[in-house]
Amino acid sequence: MTDGVELTRMIRAGQGLEPADLVIRDVRMLDVVTGAITETDIAIVADRIVGTHGRYQGKSEIDGRGRFCVPGFIDTHLHVESSLVTPLEFDRCVLPHGVTTAICDPHEIANVLGAAGIRYFLDCAEQTAMDLRVNLSSCVPATAFETAGAELLIGDLLPFAGHPKVIGLAEFMNFPGVLAAAPDVIAKLVAFQGKHIDGHAPLLRGMALNGYLAAGIRTDHEATTAAEAREKLAKGMVVLIREGSVSKDLAALAEVLDENSSAFMALCTDDRNPLDIAEEGHLDGLIRMLIARGRPLHHVYRAASWSAARAFGLKDRGLVAPGWRADLVLVDDLEACTVSDVISAGRLVDEALFEARGSVSPVGYGSVKAPEVTAASFAISGRRGNQERPVIGVTAGLIITRHERAILPVEDGKSVPDLARDIVKVAVVERHGRNGNIGRGFVTGFGLKRGAIASSVGHDSHNITVIGADDADMAVAVNRLRKTGGGFVVAAEGRVIAELTLPIAGLMSDLPFDEVRGELHHLREAAYGLGCTLPEPFLQIAFLPLPVIPHLKITDRGMFDVDRFELIPDEDPA
Repeated sequence: MTDGVELTRMIRAGQGLEPADLVIRDVRMLDVVTGAITETDIAIVADRIVGTHGRYQGKSEIDGRGRFCVPGFIDTHLHVESSLVTPLEFDRCVLPHGVTTAICDPHEIANVLGAAGIRYFLDCAEQTAMDLRVNLSSCVPATAFETAGAELLIGDLLPFAGHPKVIGLAEFMNFPGVLAAAPDVIAKLVAFQGKHIDGHAPLLRGMALNGYLAAGIRTDHEATTAAEAREKLAKGMVVLIREGSVSKDLAALAEVLDENSSAFMALCTDDRNPLDIAEEGHLDGLIRMLIARGRPLHHVYRAASWSAARAFGLKDRGLVAPGWRADLVLVDDLEACTVSDVISAGRLVDEALFEARGSVSPVGYGSVKAPEVTAASFAISGRRGNQERPVIGVTAGLIITRHERAILPVEDGKSVPDLARDIVKVAVVERHGRNGNIGRGFVTGFGLKRGAIASSVGHDSHNITVIGADDADMAVAVNRLRKTGGGFVVAAEGRVIAELTLPIAGLMSDLPFDEVRGELHHLREAAYGLGCTLPEPFLQIAFLPLPVIPHLKITDRGMFDVDRFELIPDEDPA
């Protein structure tokens, strides 16, 4: 907190009466309000900008000649766990890309560990160099049709509500519960009236959307078409353009971002792993893509900073102006968003800044308690060979799946994959040690020709999800995750051929992000070697058991019709 002595220093330095702590000299400053570019010095005292449009002396100086200064980027919705590294490693990974503020929902670890997972994230948020903010996970578990490792009721959330890193309530994905005014849902919504409540309403339109918004929900990152985004904007929502490792909505929504809407739109990644960050960037990558699609330049930077800050009540950041938080990004080229230096709360981002942070002991080791499985564990009765079965249809870049149906081959009384039609098995194995459930079904869209791929990252309850062309290889992959404590596994011909271990709650590695990036590269290549055609197979698998995203999903209790919001009865019982 700024005291009187420091505030006096800020006022004097802003007038040029004494040196600032840090001055960026001769930089071209972009005004995200007007679009003007002004060559100026920028003076900083402590964590605050104190002067622009003038000449300043600083105890420390950065040469800004030939570069541009823009406000620090704000990722408005993400799950750090989906970066597959700890919050402190995530900090090291994305802050150099200009992301000075990130608003996370620790929903994934909360589904495994409950309140202990949220507490771990808040402890980490107090140590990160970036400003990591937390929205409290609203739907743990997301539905009653799956087995999670924990349950969070309003009494579990309220002890965290006053934490300085907490903004409000995270994505309210149980929109059927909102519309039905379920008592547990109402209790959470009532407790956070007047505070921020994050939305999650894929394909919700018309009167149903009105009812959802009447609950006080203000943002949404699930719009996948321009028409959906425009309706949500018209009804007062801030639309977050999402471009993650799997969910790629930017191309569809880019046309909506213009001079009229940019104050009501922001950017988010939701789920992005270190390999994609290395290849495509983080929010800097989204900025490049939007500008390349002809979106007005300063409005793109506005959405990435000022608009994001306003939407989430962060009133101290988002502009390069006196009195505002000194979160700044220096770029060599505005259109390419080539980040060369980052200032976070008045501090130059370098290795020394990261080394000065405190440490937080990881939690969640030993969380994978799945039963040992065999090939027979994945058998699906096929006594009625001409019976159509539900098949999950996967499209690259979308977490919305199709509800397809197919008649499958039968061998020895069992339904088997049809590789010629790109249909393989999918199963979800309960891994929290609660009931040993196994849900079984079929999926199309992966291109798999042999082997199996398994993941202990399975939104949102994070049971083990496995797809495979061979039951024995599916068993090898699942049993390997059981032994290692979680992660990703690729198996073929009865053996593991690639893996990434994620021992922290079965979700995150305890390795540096660059080592995780290397392992992900090997995993991708191994998956491609099995015939997989999806660019990001592992996170695509992770969304198969998410029963709040249309249209057909699978949980440890079986195939799930999201549109009807009910489990599909076994159509060919043993």
